[in-house]
Amino acid sequence: MEIARELSAHARHPFTHQWLGSLLKKYKFPNDKVHDLIQQQLLEPVKRGLYVAGPALKTGKPEPFLLANHIMGPSYVSVDTALFYYGLIPERVYEIASMTIKSSREFSTPFGHFSYTRLPLPYYAFGIRQIKLAEDQFVLAASPEKALCDRLITTSGLVFRSQKAAKAWLLEDLRMEEEQLRQLDTKAMLGWLKDAPKNESLKNMIKVIENV
Repeated sequence: MEIARELSAHARHPFTHQWLGSLLKKYKFPNDKVHDLIQQQLLEPVKRGLYVAGPALKTGKPEPFLLANHIMGPSYVSVDTALFYYGLIPERVYEIASMTIKSSREFSTPFGHFSYTRLPLPYYAFGIRQIKLAEDQFVLAASPEKALCDRLITTSGLVFRSQKAAKAWLLEDLRMEEEQLRQLDTKAMLGWLKDAPKNESLKNMIKVIENV
């Protein structure tokens, strides 16, 4: 079946409604064909307009971080999700948390819970990197430094009026290791301060990292 072969060939990536439309352009009612493919378990919906390969194809699926990039964009994976990925915090995170320039939103899907928190420009654009997770699967995620700054900024009520408070948060609340903190690029973090929310709190946190 030609459609099944095409879906299998691209199974490591999410399928957008637009891409499926081009695949099914010979059909008079492509939306009905999408419904048929779901019924045949050749497609599995993630959310409206976004799909992955269904169980009948017996192929791999996109990594959750890649799904996060596609469920709502522009966005990048950050905060605890990224911090755990980098090995900076010990607690496994089951929600895929991302930052966006759009309004904050959450999506509960068959593939997990995805949250998106709004950040202002130009701060949003700093410290984003492309990570290769698997063959042909590249995702946008925060650098370790940006993920930590985002964590501070997006935690409601979290304000550091002293370096002592910032140090307790890093070492006791997040349970980060001093050796890991020494590896962070504080020069990059200082470069973001002018445009960052919670400027003074970030300054206190950066000073702690510089002195560990």
